[in-house]
Amino acid sequence: MSWNEWDPLEEVIVGRLEGATIPSDHVTVTFNLPPLAAKLYRFVGGYRYPSWMRKLAQKDLDAFIAILEGEGVKVRRPDIVDFKTKFSTPAWSSRGFCTACPRDGYLVVGDEIIESPMCWRTRYFEGDAYRSLFKEYFRAGARWTSAPRPQLLDDLYRHDYRIPAKGEEMRYTINEWEPVFDAADFVRCGRDLFVTVSNVTNRFGVEWLRRHLGDGFRIHEIPSLCKQPMHIDSTFMPLAPGKVLVNPDYCDVANLPPALKHWDILVAPRPDPVEGVMAKISMCSPWTSINVLSLTDKKVVVDQSQPTLIKALKDWGFDPIPCPFLAYGPFGGAFHCATLDVRRRGTLESYC
Repeated sequence: MSWNEWDPLEEVIVGRLEGATIPSDHVTVTFNLPPLAAKLYRFVGGYRYPSWMRKLAQKDLDAFIAILEGEGVKVRRPDIVDFKTKFSTPAWSSRGFCTACPRDGYLVVGDEIIESPMCWRTRYFEGDAYRSLFKEYFRAGARWTSAPRPQLLDDLYRHDYRIPAKGEEMRYTINEWEPVFDAADFVRCGRDLFVTVSNVTNRFGVEWLRRHLGDGFRIHEIPSLCKQPMHIDSTFMPLAPGKVLVNPDYCDVANLPPALKHWDILVAPRPDPVEGVMAKISMCSPWTSINVLSLTDKKVVVDQSQPTLIKALKDWGFDPIPCPFLAYGPFGGAFHCATLDVRRRGTLESYC
């Protein structure tokens, strides 16, 4: 039961690093990574992440879990899966990825868990790791829904894709051949959800979710200025009723949906520079700095490498909780990505 991104957090699924495998080379993977990581991953896709990388990331993950449990949050974990195992459909084959980022594949709207039709072939069977938990939640009264299973045939992908140059029309690694979306391209504000169309989410997928949720909900698009858009939570991050943190590089602050006209738009400071090999080979942009997790409408977990953002959050009336998390970047994200909040104490309301 979770309607938004800020009600008091009571139970959360946190990702795992065990069994993590570098995603297989594919147009949807390569063109969603920073340049250095993209070059590296082309050659190492399908191999296990080095143990030294997993150890560094696990140390950060353990610190994060300790904070959650210290705040009274019940932490749940997916099952351990060996993602190096090769699998195939009649049309293609791949190896897996990891369960570091539960947010990507699942959207909780009230008492419903919605499995998203992700477009990365390497993530096709990732949901198996969550089956034990979802069956438990279903038996306890949750609704459990899956979007149409995607075929992920070559017809969906633009294999001649190149990143748009400045001034060129936006284009994506996927087309509208079938509905696909990552749940992490949506954020929830009660009866209003906000989405970015991206390299992993098409309008066909957005329309499927709009019809599925029905007339009681409204979905608003936040156009991304990023040339490699993927996941809204490094662009637009609601923190409390009427307050949203935005990335000015990826988000046109002057052109937000009318639903936000009475909201406080908190423009995030530029990310503080970070050093170290894990930052250099991260799968994420520096703007993962705003990929924070709200424990309440005041408390928010933020990367300790971002003192400028921490100060800004304090100035805006929040209580930031610093935590090291840079080492998690090569596995796909930060605090919001690494979690799926399954229970927040609150009711369905309209904030727009």
